[in-house]
Amino acid sequence: MLTARPSYDPSATFEIEEEDVEYRRDGSGALLVRLYRPKGTGPFPTLLDVHGGVWSGGTRESDAPMSRALARSGVFVAAIDFRLAPAHRYPASMQDLNYGLRWLKARAAELGGSAERVGAIGSSSGGHMAVLAALRPDDRRYAALPLDAADGAGSDGSLAYVVACWPVLDPYARYLYAGRIGRRELVERTAGYFGDEATMQEASPTLILERGEPAATPPALVVAGTADANVPNEIVDRFVAAYRARGGAVELARYEGAPHGFGNQDHPAAAPAIERIKRFVAAQIGG
Repeated sequence: MLTARPSYDPSATFEIEEEDVEYRRDGSGALLVRLYRPKGTGPFPTLLDVHGGVWSGGTRESDAPMSRALARSGVFVAAIDFRLAPAHRYPASMQDLNYGLRWLKARAAELGGSAERVGAIGSSSGGHMAVLAALRPDDRRYAALPLDAADGAGSDGSLAYVVACWPVLDPYARYLYAGRIGRRELVERTAGYFGDEATMQEASPTLILERGEPAATPPALVVAGTADANVPNEIVDRFVAAYRARGGAVELARYEGAPHGFGNQDHPAAAPAIERIKRFVAAQIGG
């Protein structure tokens, strides 16, 4: 059920509360979501956070600095845990993301957010996942986990917009790049998630667009740094060109000298990048 359309003033300031909630359980245990809730009268715009970690590490707390900053401005942020490689290969984490998004939409009103115009923010490999979810909202593989009827089985996996921070927008190209520069941990962990190069290419947002596959292209913001040693500038630029070629509106916010993950670090570019994200969110919900 849709809630009232949220309003958002990115210059506002709120106190926030944090809470961990179980959103899914299976044979491997419980998956939790960290809720960052502004204290005030909602509904607040709702944003699903997808952490990075080369698809095999990180937790719902990995993006806490950015999540707290956004929540303090009046955004309800839900940061999910999901199954990780190598124990759980692609598309397991995409199934958890899709489930978590549908769960969040169904529960948004009672949690203080809004199911209207829900967006996603992802960092690094989480940026890959968030963009992939945006492109393929109806992929049956990703939506394979049924939502409990009590949670609103009619919720869908579409995103109104997506924010991708230092994202691995072409895992195959990054895999090749990591091999060339001797980053064995990136090579091995990427292979541990996708299994083979063909799957890396199948799940590449850039290649999906370039292949002309059916794809949704909601408004997107890509945040990157010129000194990113994990994701070279050419990978980002190629995705941006492919997105625009398919008619998608994408903004590129690139920060000089900023390294991989700078938005969650004590780096001079962190605050300007977070302010840029706030302005983008405001534009998407009419604030």
